[in-house]
Amino acid sequence: MAKVDLSRISLRPFKLTDVDDFMLWAGDDEVTKNIRWKTCNSREEAQTFIKDVCIPHPWRRSICLDDHSIGFVSVYPWSGDDRCKADMGYAVASNYWGQGIATKAIKIALSQVFNDFSDLLRLQAFTYVDNKASQRVLEKAGFLREGVLRKYTYIKGTIMDLAVFSFLSTDEIPPVV
Repeated sequence: MAKVDLSRISLRPFKLTDVDDFMLWAGDDEVTKNIRWKTCNSREEAQTFIKDVCIPHPWRRSICLDDHSIGFVSVYPWSGDDRCKADMGYAVASNYWGQGIATKAIKIALSQVFNDFSDLLRLQAFTYVDNKASQRVLEKAGFLREGVLRKYTYIKGTIMDLAVFSFLSTDEIPPVV
């Protein structure tokens, strides 16, 4: 596949008409092995997920190439006394890995979420310790690696160590290149 022109990458809310594009990556075990989502196995399952999870989510955006969904970025804001922080997750279709798309999408998200959530001071992201590519994406987007949380959480039935990264509202977003 030819290298993608990153100027063609954008973020937008999900819509029900994304279902076929969504299935191409959310139905791919290679993509979903790195996130908490289970693989979508049917068009109906994907449509329900978009309708019930993606669309009503407080801040979930489709990563788009020429307005076709090729992944997602989500920000999960905490509440109450913890409203100063939020968790970020993301994924990109496997046939677009290694092209800078996730890094660009995260930088676009960073330019929006601190405005969208006025109390937000800290955005944090977690990766599997062996997912070096995802860790590199976060570092290129300006996140700071804070360490490893040992035996931190169950993901798909397995207790996992997670690397934790943070980006603060006072940090500078690196330019997209």
